[in-house]
Formats: sequence, structure tokens, C-alpha cells
Amino acid sequence: MDISVLRTFVSVIDEGSFSGAALRMGISRSLCSKHVADLEADLGVRLLTRTTRKVTPTATGLSYCQALRDVLTRLDEATEAVKATSASLSGSLKIGSPIFYTLKVLQPHLLDFMERYRDVQLQIVLDDGASDIVGDGFDAVIRIGNLKDSTLHARRLHAVRIMLVAAPDYLSRNGRPEKPADLLRHDCLHYTNLPGNLTWPLRRGSRTIRQPVRPIFFSNNTEMLHSMALNGKGLALLPEFVVRDGIAASQLEVVMCEYALPDLPVNLVYPSGKLMTGAMRSFLDFATKLRLD
Repeated sequence: MDISVLRTFVSVIDEGSFSGAALRMGISRSLCSKHVADLEADLGVRLLTRTTRKVTPTATGLSYCQALRDVLTRLDEATEAVKATSASLSGSLKIGSPIFYTLKVLQPHLLDFMERYRDVQLQIVLDDGASDIVGDGFDAVIRIGNLKDSTLHARRLHAVRIMLVAAPDYLSRNGRPEKPADLLRHDCLHYTNLPGNLTWPLRRGSRTIRQPVRPIFFSNNTEMLHSMALNGKGLALLPEFVVRDGIAASQLEVVMCEYALPDLPVNLVYPSGKLMTGAMRSFLDFATKLRLD
């Protein structure tokens, strides 16, 4: 049986007239009337009572209409589910992500995503800055740090540990800081995307200290800061995934361990007002199931 005929019959009851149903369905009044007449002929029962002023359902017609509503609702839900599944297998996807984080943490998982979703055209833009998600045409960006309030949606992926490190050569020449105030006597390598006016967050117990520092070098790129620290140019606050290899190779040392640094959240941020594509939904589901720590 033609689904459009069933939808037309339900529309006639909803609108109370053939002309209203025809307008709702986008067909002519005569075709609307024919659909209902054909349906009654197929079923062998009168579904509507027609007068010159109005159209009303018979008892059988009303019961049939209620049953059809449930069937059509389930049909629409099944159709949307199939469309969503189909859409998740194809389409373009533009994701912004911090450079070092992508290379050290995310890259092997991206290979898995590409293997699983072969028809998704994935574009990863490496950027340590605060990209304009909407203006730059991103479907989503990965951001490390506490987010500002906005109209954007965010899905937390995990948290990263932050460490205060320096090269052994630097520490042998300048001494090892023991307390926050000691940082004022040291050369500091400052990440410009860090919030605060030239201060570093340090925590002891439940107390967080915003310690002023004396930077000799500034950058918005963690790889550049990492390189400077490895070369003995100063102290740096860097994520654990950045310094892990250097610490293991004794090229960097962690200092002031009793002053823990607050972990930073890693979020996948995406526009709230944008219709989420199947490709984006697939990436979101994929990312939130990963073990990235």
C-alpha cells in the first residue's frame, strides 16, 4: 500500500478537510480525495463521513487513523536511523588540533578512525591557537585547558598532567627552585595561551597559587618551548605527553614536585547551532571512547 495514501488519510483527519490536507501534503484537492476513496475501496469500509461543510472520521476510520499514527512514527524513526547510519560512513570532516598533542597522542588513533570510516574525508589542521570554529569552517576543534563560557558544545575527552621541567644543565648552572617565589629568580619559558598575566598556577593541598614569573621566552607552540627547555634555556610548564620521552632519557627533570599543577581538561568543541553531520557524529562517538591518557 502506498505510504503517501496513508499519510493523506491521516492529514485529512488532522486538518478536518480535503483542502487543508491537500495543502499540507502538497497535492491537489482532487488527488487528495482520490487517495482516500482508493483507500476505502481497498479496505472495503467507509473511513470518513462527508458533508458539504465538513469531513469527520467514522468510528472505524478514527481507530484506523490512531493505528496508522504509531506505524508512521515508527517508520519515520527507522528511516532517520538508517539515514544517520548511512551518513556516518561518508562526508568531509575538518578538525583543528594542537600540534604536539596531535603528533604525540592523537595520531595513532586517527589511523584507526580512517581505517574504520574509509569514506570520511578527514582533514586535520594543526594549530596551537584559538581557532575561530565557525569562521574558519571547522566541524570541531580539540582544545587543551579550561573553556570559556560560550554557545559552543564541548565533549570532554580526558585530562592531561602538567609538569614543571628543566634540563639538568640549566639546573646545574642556576640551582633548583624549591618554592614558588624562587621562580622569580629563574629564566622561564612562557606559553602565551596560558591564562593569567605572566603567572603560573601551582597547587599545594587545596590552595592554588598564581605565581608571577620572569619569562625570557614566549611562544604559543609547545614544541618550541619543549625544544628551548631541552637546550637548557629555562624552566617550562609543559604537558606530560610532551616531556615524557625527555624525562625517560634524563634530558629533562621535574622540579618542585610537592607543588602539583592542576590537570588540564582536553575537550572536543563544536558549534551548537550547526546540524551535526553523520561524519561528525562518528568522530565524536569514536573520540569519546578512546583511552587517550
